[in-house]
Amino acid sequence: MFKVIDKIEKPYDENLTLVFQGKVEICPWLSEDNRKLIEKVMEKEEFNGEKNKKVKISFMEHGNLVTLTYVGCGKKEEFSKDDLREVLFKSLNGLKGTVLISSNEKELRDKEIYGEIVYNVNYSFDRYIESKSNKIDVDLFIENLENKDESLEKSLGEMVNFARNLVDEPANVINPETLALRAENLGKECGFEVEIFDEYRVAELGMEAFLAVARASKIRPRMIVMRYMGDKENKNIVGLVGKGLTYDTGGLCLKTADGMLEMKTDMGGAATVIGTMGALAKNKVKKNVVAVVAACENAIGSNAYRPGDIIKTMNGKTIEIINTDAEGRVTLADALTYIIREEKVTEVIDIATLTGGVMVALGTLNTGLFSNNDEMADKFLQASKNVGEKYWRLPLNKEYGELIKSNVADIKNSAGRWASSITASKFLEEFVEGKPWIHLDIAGTAYLNSDGKWLKKGATGVGVRTIFNYVINK
Repeated sequence: MFKVIDKIEKPYDENLTLVFQGKVEICPWLSEDNRKLIEKVMEKEEFNGEKNKKVKISFMEHGNLVTLTYVGCGKKEEFSKDDLREVLFKSLNGLKGTVLISSNEKELRDKEIYGEIVYNVNYSFDRYIESKSNKIDVDLFIENLENKDESLEKSLGEMVNFARNLVDEPANVINPETLALRAENLGKECGFEVEIFDEYRVAELGMEAFLAVARASKIRPRMIVMRYMGDKENKNIVGLVGKGLTYDTGGLCLKTADGMLEMKTDMGGAATVIGTMGALAKNKVKKNVVAVVAACENAIGSNAYRPGDIIKTMNGKTIEIINTDAEGRVTLADALTYIIREEKVTEVIDIATLTGGVMVALGTLNTGLFSNNDEMADKFLQASKNVGEKYWRLPLNKEYGELIKSNVADIKNSAGRWASSITASKFLEEFVEGKPWIHLDIAGTAYLNSDGKWLKKGATGVGVRTIFNYVINK
């Protein structure tokens, strides 16, 4: 799918050359006649390397038909890594067969970005349709390259797409039981430990909040615990918690039909942490990471939990249920308590499709980030810049905590519409026991209804690359 080469040993279906504006050079290996042909075509098309402008030429060279496209990347001094992502995605999306890409400019040969975009372009959820999407094999030519190992780029691409596939699968395929099996199989493949807790084991732990959300579904809940200990001499353990609602009807506070259509994606956080564990283990990262997913369905039925119920959590606090559609935070409360108390993590990141409010604030471009620790948040935001994912830190002022106080319990699970993503985060903060903590609300970024600048429509796998980068750089 993606490879870095320093020798060209075969013909390609497509050849792309990336150039900056005003710095267009024609390959010296071509015959003089073909070089003159290219010059004439560029002159006719008035091509000078402007961003996203292209000129495509086909000609015979040494008995082979060569299709060569020059891709403009704009002015060098204005160019960014995100511009490279955008240019590559637009240039590769829709191509078929084998593709060779080259450039004389170092900034246009970033193999990490090439690996990312090639896997983005090649991802498609077409398992259930007869007509399959085109796949391409891309070789990036870098002459005299010292390190052409692309194993990191490949493994990250594979694990991001693994996470995307989990989210795109329908809820009749991915449920708590099958999600647990997918995690278990990935652990065997990549080299991390997976332990699956059934509802009886969960009950023994006192996770009443998690079980309350799960109890109306015919398909029983599972808690998925994944452990990767790459540095057993180190006592530091990063904890990851992913929201695992494999389907969310809203419970008795029932969603509309349109509101339920994409609720198979409500386990996007779980998919991210599972994919991240695969990436860490595949690359034998020398860090310790434990991930937990409280997987269940929020269904309706005679046994469903109700508005007005008071539920006890694993850490002893009680929750007044205001809205059964604010269920994710209820399951996360017990998952956070478990990972801190039982797995002894030293810091924790939770990731969840938690609130529509974060979409009102940030749309589908930025993930909302909340944290009780400035140093941890700063390092995470730097990691996100390294991989091209966008996050925006939102406040956690203590005054917001007043909004989730209950008259009949310790806290309530919903404070209403205003500042809903913040009050949901303040709810979660009640269960982190002072540990350094980041909450990522991916409700707007886990799934796209149309193509983005460099991501296809559908699940995005958001968070895998950033969390991976954060962990390896700790």
